[in-house]
Amino acid sequence: MLSSTIFPIYPPRFTYDDSRMTQNEEKALRRFETRVRQLIFKYRNLEQESKELYNMVDERDKTIARLKGEIAEWEKRYQTLKTARMIEVTSGEREEAQKRIAQLIREIDKCIALINI
Repeated sequence: MLSSTIFPIYPPRFTYDDSRMTQNEEKALRRFETRVRQLIFKYRNLEQESKELYNMVDERDKTIARLKGEIAEWEKRYQTLKTARMIEVTSGEREEAQKRIAQLIREIDKCIALINI
């Protein structure tokens, strides 16, 4: 069995004796620490901005989906209006309107036949 004194469980902690550092080394260390803090600050800001942008994209996707649904509804209404106008009967168009209705009925019958296949 190995002794824990020969192979310690935790690595030894390194301590720095500031009295051994030169003034240039201290300045370099402080500059490094400052830059690391700035990078951490920038990272956190970018992380927050990224979250906000993802939220904006999600909102835009929802808006696009809603608008696509509205477009489909309006297209459906437009087709209904076209059909209603096509069927609309004025005093001299009764016979022509009956022909149009018969044509629509044939088209509907074809559609039903295709569905039943």
